[in-house]
Amino acid sequence: MRTSWGELAVSDAHVHFFSHGFFSILAGQKQGLTIASMRETLGWHMPPEDPAELAALWDEELTREGVGAAALIASLPGDEGSVEAAVGAFPRRFHGMFLVNPLAQGAVDKTVEAVRRGRLRVPCLFPAMHRYSLHDLAVTQLLEKLAATTDPVVFVHCGVLSVGARKKLGLASPFDLRYSNPIDLHALALRYGGIRFVIPHFGAGYFREALMVADMCPNVYLDTSSSNGWMKYEGNLTLAGVFRRALEVVGARRLLFGTDSSYFPRGWNRAVFEAQQAALSEIGVKAEDAAAIFSGNLEKLLGVKG
Repeated sequence: MRTSWGELAVSDAHVHFFSHGFFSILAGQKQGLTIASMRETLGWHMPPEDPAELAALWDEELTREGVGAAALIASLPGDEGSVEAAVGAFPRRFHGMFLVNPLAQGAVDKTVEAVRRGRLRVPCLFPAMHRYSLHDLAVTQLLEKLAATTDPVVFVHCGVLSVGARKKLGLASPFDLRYSNPIDLHALALRYGGIRFVIPHFGAGYFREALMVADMCPNVYLDTSSSNGWMKYEGNLTLAGVFRRALEVVGARRLLFGTDSSYFPRGWNRAVFEAQQAALSEIGVKAEDAAAIFSGNLEKLLGVKG
Protein backbone atom coordinates (compact mmCIF):
# COMPACT_ATOMS: atom_id res chain seq x y z
CA MET A 1 0.00 0.00 0.00
CA ARG A 2 1.29 3.46 -0.88
CA THR A 3 1.91 5.60 2.23
CA SER A 4 3.99 8.53 3.41
CA TRP A 5 6.80 6.02 4.08
CA GLY A 6 6.58 4.65 0.53
CA GLU A 7 5.21 1.21 -0.29
CA LEU A 8 4.10 -0.43 2.96
CA ALA A 9 2.78 -3.91 3.68
CA VAL A 10 -0.40 -3.77 5.78
CA SER A 11 -1.97 -6.52 7.87
CA ASP A 12 -4.98 -6.01 10.13
CA ALA A 13 -4.82 -7.53 13.62
CA HIS A 14 -8.49 -6.93 14.48
CA VAL A 15 -11.38 -7.76 12.13
CA HIS A 16 -14.70 -9.12 13.41
CA PHE A 17 -16.11 -11.94 11.28
CA PHE A 18 -19.87 -11.31 11.51
CA SER A 19 -21.02 -14.59 9.99
CA HIS A 20 -24.46 -16.11 9.45
CA GLY A 21 -23.77 -18.16 12.57
CA PHE A 22 -23.05 -14.98 14.54
CA PHE A 23 -26.40 -13.46 13.58
CA SER A 24 -28.20 -16.75 14.24
CA ILE A 25 -26.84 -16.75 17.79
CA LEU A 26 -27.96 -13.14 18.24
CA ALA A 27 -31.44 -14.02 16.95
CA GLY A 28 -31.72 -16.61 19.70
CA GLN A 29 -31.15 -13.98 22.38
CA LYS A 30 -34.41 -12.10 21.89
CA GLN A 31 -37.88 -13.36 21.07
CA GLY A 32 -39.04 -12.25 17.63
CA LEU A 33 -35.59 -11.23 16.48
CA THR A 34 -34.75 -12.59 13.03
CA ILE A 35 -31.94 -12.19 10.54
CA ALA A 36 -34.36 -10.33 8.26
CA SER A 37 -35.33 -7.89 11.02
CA MET A 38 -31.68 -7.36 11.93
CA ARG A 39 -30.91 -6.49 8.31
CA GLU A 40 -33.67 -3.90 8.33
CA THR A 41 -32.68 -2.40 11.70
CA LEU A 42 -28.94 -2.29 11.12
CA GLY A 43 -28.90 -1.55 7.40
CA TRP A 44 -26.14 -4.12 6.96
CA HIS A 45 -25.75 -6.78 4.32
CA MET A 46 -26.51 -10.10 5.96
CA PRO A 47 -23.78 -12.67 5.25
CA PRO A 48 -24.23 -15.85 3.21
CA GLU A 49 -24.91 -19.02 5.17
CA ASP A 50 -21.60 -20.57 4.12
CA PRO A 51 -18.77 -18.87 6.07
CA ALA A 52 -16.36 -19.69 3.24
CA GLU A 53 -18.43 -17.40 1.00
CA LEU A 54 -18.16 -14.58 3.53
CA ALA A 55 -14.43 -15.25 3.72
CA ALA A 56 -14.30 -14.86 -0.07
CA LEU A 57 -15.97 -11.45 0.26
CA TRP A 58 -13.37 -10.40 2.82
CA ASP A 59 -10.59 -11.77 0.62
CA GLU A 60 -11.83 -9.65 -2.29
CA GLU A 61 -12.24 -6.61 -0.04
CA LEU A 62 -8.72 -6.84 1.37
CA THR A 63 -7.27 -7.34 -2.09
CA ARG A 64 -9.08 -4.19 -3.26
CA GLU A 65 -7.73 -2.23 -0.30
CA GLY A 66 -4.18 -3.54 -0.56
CA VAL A 67 -4.26 -5.37 2.77
CA GLY A 68 -2.16 -8.53 2.90
CA ALA A 69 -3.61 -10.43 5.84
CA ALA A 70 -6.15 -10.12 8.61
CA ALA A 71 -6.92 -11.69 11.97
CA LEU A 72 -10.60 -12.67 11.95
CA ILE A 73 -12.46 -12.80 15.25
CA ALA A 74 -15.40 -15.13 15.89
CA SER A 75 -17.30 -12.57 17.93
CA LEU A 76 -19.58 -14.81 20.00
CA PRO A 77 -18.82 -18.09 21.77
CA GLY A 78 -20.28 -20.84 19.63
CA ASP A 79 -19.37 -19.27 16.28
CA GLU A 80 -15.74 -20.31 16.22
CA GLY A 81 -16.49 -22.85 13.48
CA SER A 82 -17.22 -19.98 11.09
CA VAL A 83 -13.75 -18.51 11.45
CA GLU A 84 -12.20 -21.96 11.35
CA ALA A 85 -13.92 -22.49 7.99
CA ALA A 86 -12.76 -19.07 6.74
CA VAL A 87 -9.14 -19.81 7.60
CA GLY A 88 -9.49 -23.22 5.98
CA ALA A 89 -10.74 -21.60 2.77
CA PHE A 90 -8.04 -18.90 2.70
CA PRO A 91 -5.15 -20.12 4.85
CA ARG A 92 -2.67 -17.67 3.36
CA ARG A 93 -4.92 -14.68 4.03
CA PHE A 94 -6.46 -15.12 7.49
CA HIS A 95 -5.49 -15.79 11.09
CA GLY A 96 -8.19 -17.28 13.34
CA MET A 97 -9.30 -15.72 16.64
CA PHE A 98 -12.34 -16.68 18.70
CA LEU A 99 -14.32 -15.50 21.71
CA VAL A 100 -14.18 -17.81 24.70
CA ASN A 101 -16.13 -17.78 27.96
CA PRO A 102 -13.90 -19.88 30.22
CA LEU A 103 -16.73 -20.24 32.75
CA ALA A 104 -18.90 -22.17 30.29
CA GLN A 105 -19.07 -25.92 30.76
CA GLY A 106 -16.29 -27.68 28.90
CA ALA A 107 -14.90 -24.39 27.54
CA VAL A 108 -11.31 -24.93 28.68
CA ASP A 109 -10.84 -28.26 26.93
CA LYS A 110 -12.74 -27.14 23.82
CA THR A 111 -10.57 -24.05 23.55
CA VAL A 112 -7.32 -25.96 23.81
CA GLU A 113 -8.54 -28.54 21.29
CA ALA A 114 -9.46 -25.76 18.85
CA VAL A 115 -6.01 -24.18 19.19
CA ARG A 116 -4.29 -27.50 18.65
CA ARG A 117 -6.23 -28.11 15.43
CA GLY A 118 -4.29 -25.13 14.09
CA ARG A 119 -6.74 -22.85 12.31
CA LEU A 120 -7.83 -20.97 15.44
CA ARG A 121 -4.71 -19.39 16.90
CA VAL A 122 -5.92 -16.86 19.45
CA PRO A 123 -8.56 -17.32 22.16
CA CYS A 124 -10.17 -13.98 23.07
CA LEU A 125 -11.18 -13.28 26.66
CA PHE A 126 -13.81 -10.62 27.44
CA PRO A 127 -13.99 -10.59 31.26
CA ALA A 128 -16.41 -7.65 31.46
CA MET A 129 -18.75 -9.23 28.92
CA HIS A 130 -18.95 -12.57 30.69
CA ARG A 131 -18.50 -11.12 34.17
CA TYR A 132 -15.52 -12.95 35.62
CA SER A 133 -12.16 -12.08 37.13
CA LEU A 134 -9.02 -12.92 35.22
CA HIS A 135 -7.93 -14.64 38.44
CA ASP A 136 -10.85 -17.04 38.37
CA LEU A 137 -9.74 -20.67 38.56
CA ALA A 138 -11.22 -21.35 35.10
CA VAL A 139 -8.92 -18.74 33.55
CA THR A 140 -5.89 -20.18 35.31
CA GLN A 141 -6.81 -23.67 34.13
CA LEU A 142 -7.13 -22.40 30.57
CA LEU A 143 -3.79 -20.60 30.64
CA GLU A 144 -2.04 -23.62 32.16
CA LYS A 145 -3.18 -25.76 29.23
CA LEU A 146 -2.53 -23.10 26.60
CA ALA A 147 0.99 -22.63 27.95
CA ALA A 148 1.71 -26.21 26.84
CA THR A 149 0.71 -25.48 23.22
CA THR A 150 3.00 -24.11 20.50
CA ASP A 151 3.56 -20.31 20.53
CA PRO A 152 0.39 -19.47 22.49
CA VAL A 153 -1.24 -16.06 22.11
CA VAL A 154 -4.22 -14.82 24.15
CA PHE A 155 -6.29 -11.68 23.48
CA VAL A 156 -7.70 -9.95 26.59
CA HIS A 157 -10.26 -7.17 26.14
CA CYS A 158 -9.94 -4.48 28.79
CA GLY A 159 -11.58 -1.11 29.36
CA VAL A 160 -14.80 0.27 27.95
CA LEU A 161 -16.96 -2.32 26.22
CA SER A 162 -19.93 -1.18 24.16
CA VAL A 163 -21.44 -3.15 21.29
CA GLY A 164 -23.43 -0.71 19.14
CA ALA A 165 -25.30 -3.41 17.23
CA ARG A 166 -26.67 -4.87 20.46
CA LYS A 167 -28.08 -1.48 21.44
CA LYS A 168 -29.75 -1.00 18.09
CA LEU A 169 -31.27 -4.47 18.26
CA GLY A 170 -32.56 -3.96 21.79
CA LEU A 171 -30.35 -6.70 23.23
CA ALA A 172 -29.28 -6.47 26.86
CA SER A 173 -25.58 -5.87 27.52
CA PRO A 174 -25.08 -6.58 31.23
CA PHE A 175 -21.32 -6.04 31.10
CA ASP A 176 -19.36 -5.42 34.29
CA LEU A 177 -16.45 -2.99 34.10
CA ARG A 178 -15.12 -4.18 37.46
CA TYR A 179 -13.40 -6.90 35.47
CA SER A 180 -11.91 -4.71 32.75
CA ASN A 181 -8.72 -3.31 34.29
CA PRO A 182 -5.47 -4.36 32.53
CA ILE A 183 -3.79 -4.45 35.95
CA ASP A 184 -5.56 -7.78 36.46
CA LEU A 185 -3.40 -9.20 33.68
CA HIS A 186 -0.10 -8.25 35.30
CA ALA A 187 0.43 -11.26 37.58
CA LEU A 188 -0.79 -13.66 34.88
CA ALA A 189 1.56 -12.25 32.26
CA LEU A 190 4.45 -12.64 34.69
CA ARG A 191 3.42 -16.18 35.61
CA TYR A 192 2.87 -17.31 32.03
CA GLY A 193 5.86 -15.72 30.34
CA GLY A 194 5.61 -18.10 27.40
CA ILE A 195 2.18 -16.77 26.44
CA ARG A 196 1.98 -13.52 24.45
CA PHE A 197 -1.00 -11.42 25.55
CA VAL A 198 -2.69 -8.79 23.37
CA ILE A 199 -4.66 -5.91 24.89
CA PRO A 200 -6.80 -4.22 22.19
CA HIS A 201 -7.67 -0.55 21.74
CA PHE A 202 -4.68 0.64 23.82
CA GLY A 203 -6.62 -0.54 26.89
CA ALA A 204 -9.84 1.26 25.86
CA GLY A 205 -9.80 3.87 28.59
CA TYR A 206 -7.19 2.21 30.78
CA PHE A 207 -4.34 3.52 28.65
CA ARG A 208 -2.09 4.30 31.63
CA GLU A 209 -2.69 0.88 33.14
CA ALA A 210 -2.16 -0.91 29.82
CA LEU A 211 1.16 0.90 29.42
CA MET A 212 2.18 -0.07 32.96
CA VAL A 213 1.50 -3.75 32.35
CA ALA A 214 3.20 -3.77 28.95
CA ASP A 215 6.19 -1.91 30.39
CA MET A 216 6.65 -4.53 33.10
CA CYS A 217 5.79 -7.55 30.96
CA PRO A 218 7.63 -7.97 27.63
CA ASN A 219 5.08 -10.59 26.55
CA VAL A 220 2.23 -8.03 26.48
CA TYR A 221 1.29 -6.34 23.19
CA LEU A 222 -1.16 -3.52 22.46
CA ASP A 223 -3.42 -3.37 19.43
CA THR A 224 -4.29 0.02 17.99
CA SER A 225 -7.74 -0.85 16.62
CA SER A 226 -10.98 1.13 16.37
CA SER A 227 -11.65 4.85 16.42
CA ASN A 228 -10.26 4.86 19.99
CA GLY A 229 -13.21 6.88 21.20
CA TRP A 230 -12.05 6.23 24.76
CA MET A 231 -9.76 9.26 24.33
CA LYS A 232 -12.73 11.44 25.36
CA TYR A 233 -12.01 10.32 28.93
CA GLU A 234 -8.42 11.58 28.71
CA GLY A 235 -8.86 15.32 28.34
CA ASN A 236 -6.81 16.72 25.48
CA LEU A 237 -5.11 13.47 24.48
CA THR A 238 -4.94 13.02 20.69
CA LEU A 239 -4.29 9.91 18.64
CA ALA A 240 -0.82 11.24 17.85
CA GLY A 241 -0.28 11.68 21.58
CA VAL A 242 -1.43 8.13 22.24
CA PHE A 243 1.03 6.74 19.73
CA ARG A 244 3.86 8.94 21.00
CA ARG A 245 3.39 7.75 24.58
CA ALA A 246 2.95 4.10 23.57
CA LEU A 247 6.13 4.22 21.51
CA GLU A 248 8.04 5.82 24.39
CA VAL A 249 6.92 3.16 26.87
CA VAL A 250 6.32 -0.01 24.85
CA GLY A 251 8.30 0.59 21.67
CA ALA A 252 7.36 -0.07 18.06
CA ARG A 253 7.80 -3.86 18.16
CA ARG A 254 4.81 -4.59 20.41
CA LEU A 255 2.16 -2.46 18.70
CA LEU A 256 -0.25 -4.22 16.33
CA PHE A 257 -2.19 -2.20 13.79
CA GLY A 258 -5.91 -2.99 13.65
CA THR A 259 -9.11 -1.39 12.41
CA ASP A 260 -11.98 -3.19 14.23
CA SER A 261 -13.68 -3.66 10.84
CA SER A 262 -16.75 -5.87 10.95
CA TYR A 263 -19.63 -5.62 8.47
CA PHE A 264 -20.63 -4.96 4.90
CA PRO A 265 -21.32 -2.74 3.01
CA ARG A 266 -18.72 -0.69 4.92
CA GLY A 267 -16.13 -3.46 4.63
CA TRP A 268 -12.57 -2.66 5.62
CA ASN A 269 -12.48 0.56 7.62
CA ARG A 270 -9.91 2.58 5.69
CA ALA A 271 -10.69 5.70 7.73
CA VAL A 272 -9.10 4.08 10.79
CA PHE A 273 -5.99 3.20 8.80
CA GLU A 274 -5.71 6.73 7.42
CA ALA A 275 -6.12 8.30 10.87
CA GLN A 276 -3.41 6.09 12.36
CA GLN A 277 -1.10 6.64 9.40
CA ALA A 278 -1.53 10.41 9.79
CA ALA A 279 -0.90 10.26 13.55
CA LEU A 280 2.31 8.26 13.14
CA SER A 281 3.50 10.54 10.35
CA GLU A 282 2.80 13.56 12.53
CA ILE A 283 5.15 12.33 15.25
CA GLY A 284 7.86 11.39 12.78
CA VAL A 285 7.85 7.60 13.04
CA LYS A 286 10.58 5.99 10.93
CA ALA A 287 9.76 3.73 8.01
CA GLU A 288 11.09 0.59 9.71
CA ASP A 289 8.93 1.22 12.77
CA ALA A 290 5.87 1.88 10.61
CA ALA A 291 6.53 -1.39 8.79
CA ALA A 292 6.64 -3.24 12.10
CA ILE A 293 3.43 -1.70 13.42
CA PHE A 294 1.39 -2.09 10.24
CA SER A 295 2.35 -5.69 9.46
CA GLY A 296 5.69 -7.00 10.70
CA ASN A 297 4.70 -7.44 14.32
CA LEU A 298 1.57 -9.41 13.49
CA GLU A 299 3.54 -11.62 11.11
CA LYS A 300 6.06 -12.42 13.85
CA LEU A 301 3.35 -12.97 16.44
CA LEU A 302 1.10 -15.28 14.42
CA GLY A 303 3.14 -16.37 11.42
CA VAL A 304 3.57 -14.83 7.99
CA LYS A 305 0.53 -14.82 5.67
CA GLY A 306 0.06 -13.62 2.14
